[in-house]
Amino acid sequence: MTSLGTLSSSPVALVTGAGTGLGLAIATELHRAGHRVLLTDRDGAAVAAAAATLDADGQTAAGLALDVLDKGAFEAALAWLAESGWGVPRVLVNNAALTMTTPVMQISPEEFSRVTDVNLRGCFLGCQVIGQAMADAGFGRIVNVASLAGQNGGTASGAHYAASKAGILTLTKIFARALAAQGVTVNAVAPGPLDLPSVHAMVPADKLAQIVQTIPVQRLGDPRFIAKAVVLLADEGAASVTGAAWDLNGGLFMR
Repeated sequence: MTSLGTLSSSPVALVTGAGTGLGLAIATELHRAGHRVLLTDRDGAAVAAAAATLDADGQTAAGLALDVLDKGAFEAALAWLAESGWGVPRVLVNNAALTMTTPVMQISPEEFSRVTDVNLRGCFLGCQVIGQAMADAGFGRIVNVASLAGQNGGTASGAHYAASKAGILTLTKIFARALAAQGVTVNAVAPGPLDLPSVHAMVPADKLAQIVQTIPVQRLGDPRFIAKAVVLLADEGAASVTGAAWDLNGGLFMR
């Protein structure tokens, strides 16, 4: 059994969009690596259930409803962590995203704003609010989930999704520069197409098969490996890595 002393010294990680998919995979790997993890999502019931699969007692994993469009929701998460005794998170993973595949000439202004707000504004607010708390504490690791789509304009994803992910790559550099002197690193991971239920649901099987054929390694990415890369960037020893984007795309984009 884990002692309360050990629990109090375990680093705290906050993951957005952690109810399912890549976010849950990241939360799971962080938990496996010894973090206390606050899983957040707009769907509070989903993250509560997900957290219970990691720790039914709620000592090392908890779920909290959080709308990334609301700055106050991030502030409320910090208050929840303080009141619970977990304290300021040492790790933030901005993963929450809305993925849509509408053809570019058919995207309405409202849909464009909806996708870019969730993906880009949500990342900005997380970096701003949690990043400031980390800076005040003198330590932090922020990992933003970008995408190959933000580097090559996307293949199966929509223009709004690709544009928002390109923006995340730039925000990563901006916050890395702003927070470096306070002991906070800010990096991004940029996955290519992943072997996730959401990807299979979004892309017709025949089109997905064609996409796989264009990937040099001839396979979809492994979400657990992406999660392990996030854990590595979140490590205390990763102090010399900041403002970077780690490409995890099977060779689709090389530089």
